[in-house]
Amino acid sequence: MRIVSGRLKGRRIIAPKKLPVRPTTDMAKEGLFNILNNRLRFQEIEVIDLFAGIGSISFEFISRGTERITAVDTNYDCIKFLTKTCDDLDLSLHIIKSDVFDFLEKTPLKADLIFADPPYDLPVEEFETIENTVRERSLLNEDGLLIIEHSKHMSLEHISTFSEQRRYGNSIFSFFRFNVVNK
Repeated sequence: MRIVSGRLKGRRIIAPKKLPVRPTTDMAKEGLFNILNNRLRFQEIEVIDLFAGIGSISFEFISRGTERITAVDTNYDCIKFLTKTCDDLDLSLHIIKSDVFDFLEKTPLKADLIFADPPYDLPVEEFETIENTVRERSLLNEDGLLIIEHSKHMSLEHISTFSEQRRYGNSIFSFFRFNVVNK
């Protein structure tokens, strides 16, 4: 994995092959952050990275100046890797070992952006549960954004808060808007 931009630009983070992850490709990550770069002030937002895996998305936010990031994953080895990488690079990341669905049901945290990259083979109902729980528990701040990464073989356009999607190779980023304030 390579960090695409920011103060850590070009840094490669090599994860052990045994980890059960499918990191967001550099091409998809670069496309996503090009979109976000025009919409967000990275230094001013709070981010929750669900199914964080090896931290590809979290580290990209850190590199661009985001200081308040929570990474959630259930896999012990992923948590261990995230912790070691943060220690090695002297980075600050709030890491939580938890089942993502339990975390969403119990967390008191709110964020400006929630990014979820669940395993592509989860049933569509579980993807819907992520959106539903974030919406019902009001886990996003005003004008917040939920982004769910999923396979090109799945559509989430039927969800009422869906606003747009972008495709990069085999991956799609679906964007969901909540609590939008008219300016």
